[in-house]
Amino acid sequence: MRSTRGIIQMAQSSKAYLLNFLKTVTRAGDARIPRFVDIQNDNSFGKYAIVQPWLVSEQVTVPAYIPQPSYSQSSIPKNGPTISEIKDKNQIECMRQSCKLASRILRQVDILIKPGITTDFLDKQVHDMIIGNGAYPSPLNYHGFPKSICTSVNNVACHGIPDNRPLQQGDIINVDITVYLNGYHGDCSTMFQVGEVDSEAKRLIAITELCLKSAIEICKPNEPFCNIGNVIEETANKHNLNVIPGLLGHGIGTYFHGAPDIFHFANNFPERMKSGMTFTIEPALSQGTMQIEILEDGWTACTIDNSRTAQVEHTVLITDTGCEVLTL
Repeated sequence: MRSTRGIIQMAQSSKAYLLNFLKTVTRAGDARIPRFVDIQNDNSFGKYAIVQPWLVSEQVTVPAYIPQPSYSQSSIPKNGPTISEIKDKNQIECMRQSCKLASRILRQVDILIKPGITTDFLDKQVHDMIIGNGAYPSPLNYHGFPKSICTSVNNVACHGIPDNRPLQQGDIINVDITVYLNGYHGDCSTMFQVGEVDSEAKRLIAITELCLKSAIEICKPNEPFCNIGNVIEETANKHNLNVIPGLLGHGIGTYFHGAPDIFHFANNFPERMKSGMTFTIEPALSQGTMQIEILEDGWTACTIDNSRTAQVEHTVLITDTGCEVLTL
């Protein structure tokens, strides 16, 4: 049986590492052929390419007329609240608008996904959509993150940096979109299939979606936050998949990340949900190991056994009678 304290420490240290450690990324101005070649994997996890980073293009800018978060120039965000925020009606309405935009743009990504396009192309398309709607792409320059969205393919569990690797038939990809609109962040992500994927990939995605759905269904006032992780881990393990414990959900509002931390593994934390709270639920499941490593770019989190992962995310509001999924 796993030590809850050990898992909590792993999750907290992983989160801190992901948010605060960034090394220089390769620039697209380097015209060399990429040093990385995808290795084909064909075993019990399925048949797919093991992905490594390719070349990353120059960071784009956002027009000055777009309202921007505190970190847009400095890369250093203001600290989010350490106590879970209870939002009033005006704040909730602002959250609805930012989440609605993020969700609408994420749905438009589907028509762009096909073999041969690059994640850098996806980033540019989504960046333009966000700017065109008067919003700021929240990941851009957040603790130095160099792109406007996160794109995590196959064995990349989270925080993949868009680059010039062409998507391949059989890839699965998580696209994570957060927008900053009228002073509030809205955050969501989902999985996409590139062409025809194998049955194990389809199962991985379906169970990850089931975990998120099951967690949302229990959300209501006075519900312990720990039950989110309890139901997710129970569901994942029932289907012989593992939750990656170091990838957390979070409170969200005028801040990108703040209290409460949402753990997706079984735990017994005592805090309870209250009407007016907004937070993300974003379980990441692995076909194999629960362990991830951070690559030299300081962001890209990969499974250490190269097993595929899937992650899906919604922003949730606790209401007087239950919850509202703001990013549907």
